[in-house]
Amino acid sequence: MQALLILLLVLVLACALAVAFTRDLLTCAVVFMAQSLMLALIWVLLESPDLAITEAAVGAGVDSLLLFAVLKRIGAIGPGKGERHGPREK
Repeated sequence: MQALLILLLVLVLACALAVAFTRDLLTCAVVFMAQSLMLALIWVLLESPDLAITEAAVGAGVDSLLLFAVLKRIGAIGPGKGERHGPREK
C-alpha cells in the first residue's frame, strides 16, 4: 500500500507540472481533472472517505465543468477550433 501511495503522489506531482507547462487549455483541464481523481484516491488510501468524496465531487466534478464552460465561453474549444459542424462542403 505504501508503494501505491508513493506512486500516486508522484503522479499528482507530474500532473501539476504538466498543467503548469502545457500550452493547450483543453489538455490542462483534462490533466487537472485527472489530478483531482488521483487526490481522491490518495484520500481513500489514507482512510478519509469524507475528504475523498468531497475531492471527487468538487475537484473532479464541479471544477472541471466550470473549466470546460469557461473554455467554451472564450472560444478555446468548440466550433472554429478544428471541429466541423454542419453539412460537409463538397
